[in-house]
Amino acid sequence: MHATETRTYWRHPCFPDLGLFKARFAKHRYELHTHPTYVIALITAGCERIRIGRHTVVAPAGTVAVVNPEEWHDGEQGADEGWAYRTFYPSVPLMTAVARELGQNRAPVFSRAIVEDSHLAAALAAAHEGSTSQDATKAEASLLVALRRLIVRHGDWSGRADEVEPSGSPQRFSLYEDLVDSGLGARLDLQRLADAARVTRFQVIRDFKKAIGLTPAAYIRDRRLRRASLLIEQGLGLADAAIAAGFADRAIFPARSGLRAA
Repeated sequence: MHATETRTYWRHPCFPDLGLFKARFAKHRYELHTHPTYVIALITAGCERIRIGRHTVVAPAGTVAVVNPEEWHDGEQGADEGWAYRTFYPSVPLMTAVARELGQNRAPVFSRAIVEDSHLAAALAAAHEGSTSQDATKAEASLLVALRRLIVRHGDWSGRADEVEPSGSPQRFSLYEDLVDSGLGARLDLQRLADAARVTRFQVIRDFKKAIGLTPAAYIRDRRLRRASLLIEQGLGLADAAIAAGFADRAIFPARSGLRAA
């Protein structure tokens, strides 16, 4: 790792299910992955290039990158000097609760990946700094102020609905998700997914491509990384977590578990 690269992760003192991350990267690169939470990243220096879903965007200093839960994304330097950022990982229940207090009846969706809003940037910076304060009231209030501005000013409440497809692909993909989540510690291959959905292996590949734009292997790897990361956070050793998550080669996990990305 480049000598100037640093990273720190912690939990918010008032919201235990909210993770926070602060990092400075020069040459680091994240592979495509997902989070069960939102990812809200304030770029504080340099520039980050991010693929979110099927689009690649550039986030310079002062902008905010927003990734919805379960959206595929990566991250790498967008300028020679790399980038620095402060990131929030609020859970869906937390964002839903805040949205309800603001008069909405569901979790927010953010249709713009990059937000240019100096007031939001300042509020997020204050909330991130405040999360390490000894003053719990200040820490709580600064976070709620920042989330309020993000949700009210930049949430998409247009009622966007998923497209209805007669092909059955969405239903099969839901089946694949359940099968993968319940079988991470076992062998997972195309034939097993195909047998469960009563389709061909080629159809499984097409279903994944249509649903998330990636291969089944990339999806399974991401879910194994998430499972191993959770086990490590719960106190399990690195090697044991890798094995429990289904990694056949323990050396693969430490090199790719970079964990937090925006």
